Amino acid sequence: MDYIEINKQAWNKRTLVHFDSKFYDVAGFLEGKTSLNPIELAQVGNVQGKSLLHLQCHFGLDSLSWSRLGAKVTGVDLSSDAIDKARWLADKLVIDANFIESDLYHFGAINKQQFDLVFSSYGALCWLPDLNGWAQIISDALNEGGELHLVEFHGITDLLSGYAYFAKDQPDVEQEGTYTENCVGEKSTTVCWSHSLSEVINALLCAGLTLVEVNEYPYSPYNCFEGLEFVEGEGYQLLYKGQQVPLVYAIKARK
Repeated sequence: MDYIEINKQAWNKRTLVHFDSKFYDVAGFLEGKTSLNPIELAQVGNVQGKSLLHLQCHFGLDSLSWSRLGAKVTGVDLSSDAIDKARWLADKLVIDANFIESDLYHFGAINKQQFDLVFSSYGALCWLPDLNGWAQIISDALNEGGELHLVEFHGITDLLSGYAYFAKDQPDVEQEGTYTENCVGEKSTTVCWSHSLSEVINALLCAGLTLVEVNEYPYSPYNCFEGLEFVEGEGYQLLYKGQQVPLVYAIKARK
């Protein structure tokens, strides 16, 4: 099974849907809105003059938001349509950002550049079969003293939806739609893997990175799971037997 090609086709389809969605609000972005959320803005801090590698960047809204804040950004994604859209946005906004079409592991095998920051966020890790390889790619791509900033959906949400929390030998292969409001029912085959929080942390430690912060949050900035309710000033929460479920975690690690 060529999971890379399967997922590439799925994300090419999703890109065309996402680009026209209210969820991503490209029109607002073109008018100056940022796509970044308070969690990552507070954790990453000042990026002025820093080189930043954005792994699994989709069509580049977060990448270009970091560029607007002064970072020198390189974005990587396996979807050819997503990278085409990212380059179009960069040209239209006259933003100097580099976008590379590549699956993550191939990029890691050929990359020779090092960066001050590596950033990845919200629904990225489930598409990767090998977190040890992912973490080593990050370590290799960081300057000494450079930082990884990972902001990711908590695996407990998958568990409550009937999926595994811990890693399995085989991935989940399914016919899925997408999470934006303009999805009209067309589905694509997707291949995904479960990764527990401990697996993520141990992979980073094995790659020689030092953990600086690990935080969990009871609110999601996105209304993309069933059963979420909006809380003014916070985001979306999910209650289980009256208690808040962790929806997002964030890791800061240093080389």
